[in-house]
Formats: sequence, C-alpha cells, structure tokens
Amino acid sequence: MAEAQTVSTVKKGRHREKWISFLFVLPSLIAIFVFVYGFIAWTGYISLTKWNTFLKDLSFAGLANYRFLFADFRFQSDLRNTVVFTLLFMAVCICLGLFLAVLLDRKRKGETLFRNIFLFPMALSFIVTGVVWQWIFNPSTGINLILKQLGVDDPPLWYVQTKVVPDLHLGQLHAGLPLALIAVIIAAAWQLSGFTMAMFLSGLRSISDELKEAARVDGATEWQVFRYILLPALKPITFSAIIILGHISLKIFDLVYAMTGPGAAFVTDMPGLYMVETTFKGSHYAQGAAIAVIMLVLVSLLIIPYLVLTFRKEESL
Repeated sequence: MAEAQTVSTVKKGRHREKWISFLFVLPSLIAIFVFVYGFIAWTGYISLTKWNTFLKDLSFAGLANYRFLFADFRFQSDLRNTVVFTLLFMAVCICLGLFLAVLLDRKRKGETLFRNIFLFPMALSFIVTGVVWQWIFNPSTGINLILKQLGVDDPPLWYVQTKVVPDLHLGQLHAGLPLALIAVIIAAAWQLSGFTMAMFLSGLRSISDELKEAARVDGATEWQVFRYILLPALKPITFSAIIILGHISLKIFDLVYAMTGPGAAFVTDMPGLYMVETTFKGSHYAQGAAIAVIMLVLVSLLIIPYLVLTFRKEESL
C-alpha cells in the first residue's frame, strides 16, 4: 500500500509540474498564435479580396491579385532580380567566407585583429551599408574617380546601369543578369561574408588536428586535405549558411531601398520594395498582401526542407 501511494503521489506531482510548465508557456503560445500565425492568415485572406483602394473592400476576388502580379512587368522583374541576387549573393558570401576562414585557421599573427575587421560590417545595418556603398558606386564620384585617375576613360555606371546580360526575352521580361545588381551584391556580400567566415572558422576549428596530420603523413597534399577532409566536414555548416543567407536575400528590402531604389526599368527592384510601395503608397492593400504571401512561400520553399532534414536527423539519433 505504501509503495502504491508513493507511485501515485509521484505521478500526481509530475502531472502537476506538466500543467504548471504549460501555464508558463501558454502566454507565449497565445502571442505567437495571434501575432504570427493569425497575421499570416489575415494577410492571406486580404490577398483574396478586392481591397485595392483606400476604402476597405473585403469582397472576395479569388486569385485575381495573384494573376495581376504574375502578368505585371515590375513583379516579373522582381522575381528575376530575386533569383539572380540570391544565387550570386550566396555564392560570393560562401566562397569568400570559406577563403577567409581557411586563411585565419592557419593561426597566423594578428588573427584576432583580422577576424574583428572581417566581422565589423555585421555591426552595421543594411541602411548604413546602402548609404555608404551608394556613395562608393556613384558614377560621378567614389570609386570611378580612382578609375579615371588610373586611365579608365569609360568607367562602369554601376547601379544606374540598365543593361541585362544575356538579354533573353521571355515575353515582356528581359531575362538574365541586370548589371546594376552587381553593385548591390557586392555591398551585401561585404556585410555578410564575415558572418559566413565565422561559421566556417568554427567548423574548421572543430576538426581535429590529428585527422589532418594523419592525412598528411599518408602523403596527402594540402589541396587533398582540404578537398577530402575539410570540405566534407563543413557540409552541415555550408547548408546552414545557405539557409540563413537565402532567407536574408529573399526578403531583402532595406539595402536596396537605401542604395538604389527600384532602379530604371526595375533592374534593382525587389518584392519587398514593391510590396511597401504598393501597400503604403498606392493603397493597393490586397495586391501588397499577395506579394507578402508570395514572399512567404519563397522563404518556405527554402526553410521547410531544412527543418524536415533537421527533424529526421534528430529522430535518427
């Protein structure tokens, strides 16, 4: 009887602790449900209405706003710019970050100083970065003055360039790389390559020196050690960097807003910028909500596979 009462008391205590824990978490759960998922649902609902004037009109419009956007030249340009910017931005950040991490991993003198220098841009906001690089890439000032002093008679137009290379026509859209985006990519990579460097450096420092020395003793060159030992070990870091950088690039707004704006022929425009102008300047609330939903879908296409793989790894452990 005593043992049964003890077991019953323990079960009641655990049950009470679970309820107490749940009550502590409940306010946060309610806040997340209302201010995250509730607002997402409301945005999705607004995107299906006719509320495209200053006066509220919640009449059902179906997918009319989405059909309008995908037929709109500006939004087509935004999708092109987003894809090009995301791919090149991630490639530059990962390659440059890995290169800097490999250099710092050699533990040379002044490593702390250089690590802080490379990480310094992360302390700035994208607004500050955009303003600074706007001046640097100004066609009349900044770096072009140096190029002219070096004898370059026709310096680049940088972010005011309207040319798309290669200029492939897909309907009304000019598919390819808008040259004006190169300046934006350089500015964004300057700010976040230090972040990827820190990620890769932590990954490199987690690889045992004994493993690398054993490979060198077996006759492996430095390139072979890097290719067959370091790179495979850095795959999880690389995957995480892709997810984080992709998430940032898909919803980029402040850097483009401060540096270039939409640009001529929308060569530097982004969905976030279009959404803000459509919603708050044009009072096309349903169309703005549709842009927001499309941006959410793009981010989800990147984040959901990462979460699925993460959960599968945790279950397999």
